[in-house]
Amino acid sequence: MNTSVTNTARLLGAGLRALLVLTLLTGVLYPLAVTGIAQGLFDGKANGSEVESNGEVVGSSLIGQAYNLPLKEGQETPAPDLKWFQGRPQNGLGSNSVNTQYRLILSGATNRSADNAELVQWVKDAKAAVVKDNSVPGHPVNPADVPADAVTSSGSGLDPAISPKYADLQVQRVAEKNGLPADRVRKLVDEHTEGRTLGFMGEPRVNVLELNIALKDLAAAGR
Repeated sequence: MNTSVTNTARLLGAGLRALLVLTLLTGVLYPLAVTGIAQGLFDGKANGSEVESNGEVVGSSLIGQAYNLPLKEGQETPAPDLKWFQGRPQNGLGSNSVNTQYRLILSGATNRSADNAELVQWVKDAKAAVVKDNSVPGHPVNPADVPADAVTSSGSGLDPAISPKYADLQVQRVAEKNGLPADRVRKLVDEHTEGRTLGFMGEPRVNVLELNIALKDLAAAGR
């Protein structure tokens, strides 16, 4: 009996020591080391890839934003503020239903098949809106020129970038709304167009938040 109790106590002691050592290694030292390396070598990415404007954090380069007008009385869906470049549609996103104090945007796709009637209607409505919003006097938009990313949300629904083709399609409208020369706004798009990662991964893209910050500075300087 004494031997059994002694062995049990020894095993419990060994288990407790192992728990404490592993907790120290994997729960304290390893996270501190990883955090230290991340902060030392990749501090911008480690802190959320924050984007600043005039010394204030205005968003993240990894998360898309909506550029809408304030809701009017009786209006359920806000209208886009057409003086800004618009990102991809956000269909498929919901709001936080657990902690209702903060109505957070949820990441997610529509999860609808390509022949789903609701998705097809979303795309048709989005295409009609893109054509209408971006057709300015002397520069009508051909529906055939509307790219796919202008009418469909990304897999996460939070894509921060659009294709150069979609950005170019918005140039005339943005220039008119801000009283700027179209060629200068187009140059701004070219300056903010990123190529494929490492030259072969992904597609060329334009970060909408960073482009709109540059547009704001250009519009302020032009006035």
